Amino acid sequence: MSSQNLETAWEAIKEKVINSPGTIAPQAKAFFDRLQIQAMSDGFLMITADNDFIRGWIERHMVESIQQACQDLYGMPFMVMVEVDPTQRPAEQATGPAAENANAEHSTAPQGSTVETAPTPAEPKPEPKAAAPTHTRKDTRSNSIKTLTFENFVIGESNKLAYSMAVNVADEPGTLALNPLFIYGKSGLGKTHLLRAIQNQICETYPEMDVVYVDSAEFVDEFTEGAIEHDRNKSSFRNFKTRYESADVLLIDDVQFFQGKKQTLDMVFQIFNKLKDEGKQIVLAADRAPKNIDVDERYQSRFSSGGICDIQPPDIETKLGIIRSFANECKRVSGRTDLVIPREVEAYIAEISSSNVRELKSAVTKVVTHMTYSGTTEITKEQVGRLLENHFSSRSAVQLTVENIQRQVEDFYQISHADLVGKNRQRHIAHARHVAIYLSRQLIDVPFADIGKRFNRDHSTVMNSYRVIEGKLGENHDLNEELETLRKLILEL
Repeated sequence: MSSQNLETAWEAIKEKVINSPGTIAPQAKAFFDRLQIQAMSDGFLMITADNDFIRGWIERHMVESIQQACQDLYGMPFMVMVEVDPTQRPAEQATGPAAENANAEHSTAPQGSTVETAPTPAEPKPEPKAAAPTHTRKDTRSNSIKTLTFENFVIGESNKLAYSMAVNVADEPGTLALNPLFIYGKSGLGKTHLLRAIQNQICETYPEMDVVYVDSAEFVDEFTEGAIEHDRNKSSFRNFKTRYESADVLLIDDVQFFQGKKQTLDMVFQIFNKLKDEGKQIVLAADRAPKNIDVDERYQSRFSSGGICDIQPPDIETKLGIIRSFANECKRVSGRTDLVIPREVEAYIAEISSSNVRELKSAVTKVVTHMTYSGTTEITKEQVGRLLENHFSSRSAVQLTVENIQRQVEDFYQISHADLVGKNRQRHIAHARHVAIYLSRQLIDVPFADIGKRFNRDHSTVMNSYRVIEGKLGENHDLNEELETLRKLILEL
């Protein structure tokens, strides 16, 4: 089979799997981006992944769906083989603040040309650059923390770059291009989940490595306590420093909390520089980009010296994926796999929910718990509406209107309503119009035709405006900042 025919066949298989019942489309698409077809004949398909984690996930979660798709398309049973090709790598991530999103669109696309023969057997995974300590590390993570893995992280357009970078770091800690890795986004979007997933995978893959996760508030408390004890008990402060300076992987959450704490920042800087110089992996998370954290420029520069990526609020499709995935987990844990949450109820929860993933999961937990203890196996949209009436902290999407969004966009960009909905094509006005249309679709999820009526435009024109903004998200950091600011303004109405 020619290379072109191989690709055509692979595209048909992927489309069949993505559209099959029970598939979480954004997640499937993200994993397919990390696969490449290598060979295909009657009843046989070979594909390669770029690392062991991706291969393992595909074998556990998607091989059966791929086999079924092949059988549906070609009318015969198929054996699907998944191998690892370490040369099949995503595009090198941009580094530094000036290029922090330069490779976003291609971050998960596999490299290398398609061939018809099986790939050369994968070489053994290279050892991490950092020399691992010989001491035995005690695993003190709670069971709840251990459940935060890459496998149960629901992937969508809003987070797939961050997910891809996190997987690469966990697979090969200390890689220069992604050291440090800085992940940012507002509270509740999954930053901590990704940090814990990195921690869990490295602990499993490299059990000899010393992996330290710490929240910034905890770090400040430890540093303060150590500093107070320093004069009376020098070993206390020394133990504090040793804990972090001996780490092979250091993950610090909520870095923005270091603002205004000069002495703590100086200590973080010392530890950061020592670990970085030794090739140890550092991962940081915050609710804003490094340049927007109110710290000295030298800290911003160091935070920005590796890979930077943001997590945006989830779209409706990603929310649905989260709801279905977490509902299945809740039902499994409760032993009530007979519970049914209809599709229209899932869609309703996605529509009324905030962008906070924690709140979304707690809403699902509330629904499943109610069904478990009320003895019902199915629930209606009306019942869920009453159950979650006051659940979400921010104004729900169902209460917003296109007019609300238009007013905020007009104020933000300093343009008139007549220009926003009129025929003026000046660049800054057209940009504001595209943004308003995009946010209307994202925050309210009403049909394009309904949005078009409020902008005096037809369905296809509105859809094009939405795609203009969607196409720039991965590569335009300033646009991401604008959208995040506007979301906050709109949701605080």
